Formats: sequence, C-alpha cells, structure tokens
Amino acid sequence: MSEAEILPTWSGGMDVPVGAPVRSSDYELAQAAARGDIEAFEQIYRLHHRRVYGLCLRMTQNVAEAEDLTQEIFIHLYRKIESFRGESSLATWLHRLTVNQVLMHFRKSKGRREAPSPEGELRSAPGTVEGRRNQTSMFERVVLNRAIARLPPGYRAVFLLHDVMGHEHEEIARLLGCAVGTSKSQLHKARMKLRRLIRGT
Repeated sequence: MSEAEILPTWSGGMDVPVGAPVRSSDYELAQAAARGDIEAFEQIYRLHHRRVYGLCLRMTQNVAEAEDLTQEIFIHLYRKIESFRGESSLATWLHRLTVNQVLMHFRKSKGRREAPSPEGELRSAPGTVEGRRNQTSMFERVVLNRAIARLPPGYRAVFLLHDVMGHEHEEIARLLGCAVGTSKSQLHKARMKLRRLIRGT
C-alpha cells in the first residue's frame, strides 16, 4: 500500500464516522499509528484534516494548493508520527507542522505569482448598484490577496497567523520557533510592506 493510499478520499465534510472507536488520547492514537495501525492514522486524519485544510487555505489563499498541501502534510505526518511525544496536544503539534510545510512551499514557489482566491466571484450584474459595489469589493480583495502573496514567507506567515487567524504573538512564536519580539517585528514590517505594495510604491 502506497503512502497516498493510507489517506481517505478528500471530502470537505468528512467527520469521524458514527460508531467509530475513539481512543483515549492523541498520544495513544499517534503511538498506534506509528506501529502501523492504519485505522488509527485514518482517525487522526478525520479528526484533524479540516483544521489543516483551513489553515492551508488561509495561508495560500488558493483552493487547489490548499488541497494538495493538506494531502502532502498528512503523508509527511505518516512518515514522522512516531516523533510525537505528547508534550503538547496533537492539534498544536500538527498546526506547527502545517505552518512549517506551507512555509517550505512558499520558499519553493518564491517568485511565482499566485492566483487570487476564487471566492470573490461576482454574483450580480456589473451594471447594477449592487454589482458595482461587489465589483469594488472584489477588486479590493484581489489587490490585497496579490499583495499578501508578494510578502516574504516569514512576513506572510506572521501576518496571516496574527491578523487573519487571530493568534497571539506568544503562540505564533511557538508555532514558528522564533522569539516573541521577532514575531512582533515581522508583523510590523509585513503591515508596512503591504501598505507600500497596495499603494504601488
């Protein structure tokens, strides 16, 4: 069985099946998965994949990339699940793993323009008042998305984690493995750079 085959088929609405056995702790699940228990790993996937996908989507602002990264992250998790020691919750540990993998993706794709999120498509005719208002709102989102995509990976991660997802600097520092002061400094620089990018200066 290939690593890709251990993951259930992607489904945005997937949850833990009714009647599925629930183990008593993240650590026990991780240990079972590390011993080759595929059902335990599938349970981890079902418990956490939507959270991982949501984080990938917020950071990449691209549905296709978020879906691909989610699959890659769980394959990576399968390879290193034995390194989970239970010192934090599996959700926190996996959150940090996800951020690191997305940052790595940013570094690999540096210089490539990323497509804006498709979620802002117009639903009203362009000639109507509502259509013009929606068009203006969509334009602003596209401009912001493009500006965010041009931020250096570290700035982008801190900006999204703090200003979009609402994490505090102490938590961001733990997730990214940096000092709290570094997180604050990168957020300030990210905001300043975004202003310059949006103004076109």
